Amino acid sequence: MSIKPDHWIEKMAREYGMIEPFESSQVREGVISFGVSSYGYDIRVADEFKIFTNVNTTVVDPKRFDNRSFVEFKGDICTIPPNSFALAQTVEYFRIPRDVLTLCVGKSTYARCGIIVNVTPFEPEWEGFVTLEISNTTPLPARIYANEGIAQVIFFQADEPCRTSYADKKGKYQKQVGITLPKVG
Repeated sequence: MSIKPDHWIEKMAREYGMIEPFESSQVREGVISFGVSSYGYDIRVADEFKIFTNVNTTVVDPKRFDNRSFVEFKGDICTIPPNSFALAQTVEYFRIPRDVLTLCVGKSTYARCGIIVNVTPFEPEWEGFVTLEISNTTPLPARIYANEGIAQVIFFQADEPCRTSYADKKGKYQKQVGITLPKVG
């Protein structure tokens, strides 16, 4: 398995629609950077958020998720309350090849502010908008800027395709659109 460089990422995006929309260079001026980097792709967060709240004293339960656990927000700047988190989605839509697995890590600009981004791996042949989990670990409100960089995706290509892909398993998050809440299959 090998980490893939910028020219491979660009080729896969252009020829196979792996990332749409695709930014072929890293945009930095006046924004938190996004676009292709040396060995990855910096994804953007869209402008819709589900911010978790304890107003209704609900319990977060992945098997019985209660929509009263969050408030919805749409805008250019999302403020996440102290010690809370929000769900969002990427601007980009992904189509992962059968011989590729990705890992996603938060950007250092946010990490240095106590904001942690959690994203599970994009499995072979997974497709969709990515649901992002953005945690504010600080005792202060934290701002997230829509349509700017939020995390970096690193692409690993295997020596041979996997036996069973996410599409073969008919994964429950396949082709997700919008902020997708937890599901139990």
